Amino acid sequence: MAENLKTKKGPTCGLDKFFHITERKSDIKTEIMAGVTTFLTMAYILAVNPGILSVAGMDFSKVFAATAISSAIATLVMALAANLPFALAPGMGLNAFLAYTVCLSMGFTWQFALTAVFIEGIIFLILTAVNIREAIVNSIPSNLKKAIGVGIGMFIAFIGLQNAGIIIGGATLVDLNPKWCTFGEGGSLLAVIGLLITSILLAYKVKGALLLGIVITTILGIPFKVTNYAGGSYLPSAPYFFPFAFGEIGGHLFDFIIVMFTFLFVDMFDTVGTLIGCATKADMINEDGSIPNCKEALFADAVGTTVGAILGTSTVTTFVESSAGVAEGGRTGFSALVVAILFVLSLFLEPLFGSIPSQATAPALILVGVMMMTPVKDIEWNDYSEAVPAFLCILFMICSYSISNGIMLGILSYVIIKLFSGKIKDISPMTWVVAALFLIKIVVGLL
Repeated sequence: MAENLKTKKGPTCGLDKFFHITERKSDIKTEIMAGVTTFLTMAYILAVNPGILSVAGMDFSKVFAATAISSAIATLVMALAANLPFALAPGMGLNAFLAYTVCLSMGFTWQFALTAVFIEGIIFLILTAVNIREAIVNSIPSNLKKAIGVGIGMFIAFIGLQNAGIIIGGATLVDLNPKWCTFGEGGSLLAVIGLLITSILLAYKVKGALLLGIVITTILGIPFKVTNYAGGSYLPSAPYFFPFAFGEIGGHLFDFIIVMFTFLFVDMFDTVGTLIGCATKADMINEDGSIPNCKEALFADAVGTTVGAILGTSTVTTFVESSAGVAEGGRTGFSALVVAILFVLSLFLEPLFGSIPSQATAPALILVGVMMMTPVKDIEWNDYSEAVPAFLCILFMICSYSISNGIMLGILSYVIIKLFSGKIKDISPMTWVVAALFLIKIVVGLL
C-alpha cells in the first residue's frame, strides 16, 4: 500500500504528501477508519453539551449547532495546521461549571459566562503566539508525561464504565451496579456484551475493531430497547452569534476574573494532558520529550474556544476520545480532517447520530484504557522522587475526575519531593513556574 501511494498520481498521492501519511507508516483507509472511530466515540457531545447548557437557559438547537460548528473548525485547524490525529469539541466538566456553578449557583447569566469563555480564548491565542503554552507542555518531566498518558487511559475507561451504567454512585462513593448483568434499566448488559465482542475482535487483530464494536453494539441495542431512533428535523439550526454581556462585568469584576481564570486554568491543563497522553500512545513524542507541532495543536484549541464562545458554547478542548482513533492507527491530520467533515455532516443528521447509545461507545473507551497502559512500565518506579508524583498524578486524575487535578498533584508533589530530597537540580525553571501557577489556583479557590 505504501509503495502504491508513493507512485500513484492524483488526489491520493497529494493527500499522502500533504499529511505525510506513508512517512508516518499509515494509509488512507486506516486514517479514515481512525477518524470515524474518534468521531463515534465523541459524538455523544452533540447531545450532552446542549443538554447541559440548556439548564442555564440556552436554546438546545442553537447550542447543538454551535457545538458541531466549533468542533469542526477547531478540528480542521488541528488537521491542517498541526497534522495531528486529534479532535476537539466543547469539553465535559467546563460546560457543567458554566451551567451549574456560574449560572445556577452564582446567579449570573449564560451571556456573562460566555463572555468569560471568549476572553479566555483571546488570552489563549496570545499565550500560544508567544510560545508560553508550548513551554508549559515541554516543562513536564518525562516520568510525569508517561503517567499522564496512563492516567488518561484509566480515566476514560472509568468514564466508559459510568456511561455504560456498570459503575454507579453508592454508599462507597462509587459502586458496581447490582443490575449490571441483567436486562434491567440502563442497558449495562448491552455494554458488557459489546465489551466482550470488541475485545474478541481486538484479540483476532481485526482492522477497525473499535468501530465495528460500536456499530454491532448499536444494532444489538435495538432488541435491548436501548438503541432508539432520536427523530427530529434534518435541517440545521442557526447558532448564536456574539451573545456576550460585557456590560455585566463592571459590577462583578472580581467574580468575572475568578470565572475566567477557572475556565483558563482547567482548559489549559486538560488540553496539555490530553495532547501528551494521545501523542504518547501514537508514539509521536520527540526524543527531547516535546510534541511535534505542539504550538499549532494548542492554536487549534485556542481558535476553537474563541469561535465556540462567539457561536454560543463553552470551552473547546482536545478530546481524550481521540485516543480511540489513535488506537485504530490514526497518525496524521487526515483522520482529524475526517472528524471535522463528520461534525459538519452531523448538522444535517442530528437524529441519526443521536441514536447511538452511550452503551455502544462505552466498550471502546474502556478498551482504549487498556491500550494506554503501556507507558506505565517505563516509569522509574525504583526512584521514589519520580514514582510518587507519577502515581499521584494517575490516582488523582481518576479519583478527582479531572485531568488537570491529576497534573496539579503530580507537579506539586514532584517539586516538593525533589526539593526536600536534595534533587533540586532535576526541577527545570519552567516546572517551577507551572508549580507556582498551581499554587495560585489553590489560593484563588480558597477565596
